[in-house]
Amino acid sequence: MQDVHLTGRCLCGAVQYEINGTAERFYHCHCQRCRRTTGTGHASNLLVKPESSLTWTKGEELLRRFKVPEAERFYNCFCSQCGSPMPRRVPQLEGVVIPAGTLNEEPPMQPQARIFQDSRASWSCSGDGLPTWPEYQPPA
Repeated sequence: MQDVHLTGRCLCGAVQYEINGTAERFYHCHCQRCRRTTGTGHASNLLVKPESSLTWTKGEELLRRFKVPEAERFYNCFCSQCGSPMPRRVPQLEGVVIPAGTLNEEPPMQPQARIFQDSRASWSCSGDGLPTWPEYQPPA
C-alpha cells in the first residue's frame, strides 16, 4: 500500500480528476465485462481507498454511468463526449477503481496479478509471470 496523489483525464480532456488516497491493488482484469467496456483483452485497474479519495476537477456533469442490471457491483463510468472510461466509486470495495490508462502519471506500482484469468480471451496477452486467479484474488 502506498499513499498517492494522482491526476487523470479522459481522451478529449473535458473530464479531469484528482486522487488522494492509498493505492491498494493494481490488477489486469480479464472478465467479460471489463473486456467489453474497454474493447481490449483486459482492463488495467488501480484500486485506491477510501471512496472519498476521488475529486472531479473538471467536467463532472459530462459523466455518464451504465449499470449492468444483473451485476452486483459492476458499472461503467465514462465521458459522454469521447467515451473514455473514468474512475468509479465502488462502495463494496470501499474505494475507487481507476482505469490506469487515464492517469497523467505512471501508476505508483506495477500490476500485481491477472484476475478472472478463466475468462481470458484466447487472443489476449499473458505469459508475463504475474500471478493469475480464476476470479477475484482470495483474501490474504
